[in-house]
Amino acid sequence: MTSAIDPFYAIAISNRAHELKRAGRSIIHMEFGQPSTGAPAEAIARAHEVLDSDPMGYWENQALKDRIARYYADQHNVEIATSRIFLTGGASPALVMALHSLFAPGARIAMARPGYVAYRNVTRALHMEPVEIECGEDVRFQLSADALARLDPVPDGVIIASPANPTGTIIPADELHAIIAVCNQRNIRIISDEIYHGLSYIGQVPSALEFDDKAIIVNSFSKYYSMAGWRLGWLIVPEERAPHARALMGNLFLTPPSLAQHAALIAFDCTQELEGHVASYRRNRDLLLEALPRLGLNRIAPPDGAFYVYADISHLTDDSLTFCGELLEDTGVATAPGCDFDPVNGNKHMRFSFAVSTAEVEEALRRITPWFAERMARL
Repeated sequence: MTSAIDPFYAIAISNRAHELKRAGRSIIHMEFGQPSTGAPAEAIARAHEVLDSDPMGYWENQALKDRIARYYADQHNVEIATSRIFLTGGASPALVMALHSLFAPGARIAMARPGYVAYRNVTRALHMEPVEIECGEDVRFQLSADALARLDPVPDGVIIASPANPTGTIIPADELHAIIAVCNQRNIRIISDEIYHGLSYIGQVPSALEFDDKAIIVNSFSKYYSMAGWRLGWLIVPEERAPHARALMGNLFLTPPSLAQHAALIAFDCTQELEGHVASYRRNRDLLLEALPRLGLNRIAPPDGAFYVYADISHLTDDSLTFCGELLEDTGVATAPGCDFDPVNGNKHMRFSFAVSTAEVEEALRRITPWFAERMARL
């Protein structure tokens, strides 16, 4: 028996964008949440050294796990035994591991809507039931303690994301604490997706581990560390779940790429270069927040972190997939349709990723400004 899952529509947009690029068109890729910058220079230099000296193989880098544990001690004042840390081939396998190690088929997993498309689809692929909670402007497109307290029947688990995809919204520390208190009271197991940590424009983002040592954490080198193509992430589980997670990891995924592990250990301490990326994202965010209202996009989720702007386009269309396709064909700017993130209301939203260069954001705005003006003139 297989589970039907929805396609990832932004992939179709991206595939078409690459077709146009091969045909000679100039394309600006704002459809995916991946940095246009590469891995830090020192990490790349280390990778060159390893390629020349190490045949590599199945391997789990204990020094990298030690460094991850130190990160949580330094940034979040939380002590984590390295036996609880699993290196994974990106956050996607970590999410599979998290769900598979906690829940059995049939489990009901709560999540925000809008939210990352894979939460819903991976849950279904594992024969679990996604319980989507509509989160609108009144709650800043984020889960709340009140919403979880009202759920009936009580779900088995919840996926929390802060900063979130597609909105970039961050759950304040006091609300995160309240959410976790409700989960503990109702015996709801917590998976916290923290892959956008480090990408905040409003200050430090708390980890769920600060409030609940039993929370399962998914994280990645893809976003802040600018290493999406290296396919490396990590998972933190409670000590009692570690043996089961270890068995799953060995059988499902073996180990993540050895080369990426070598490079990631260096990337952890390339702070100056990485913070330079964050400064660029901040400039890009400011450019979009200033320009998009002039294009008629006045209802925007607050992009507290990550590198996304999620905009309401209901006054222009009720078919975001077609809308984003036409925008790509006419301007060469690729964006993501909201239907990926919200199967109910996403047909009236779109997402811009500003993880590109500032020059590309400026050029994208130059291209799409007359396009949106023409659409607005039809109203």
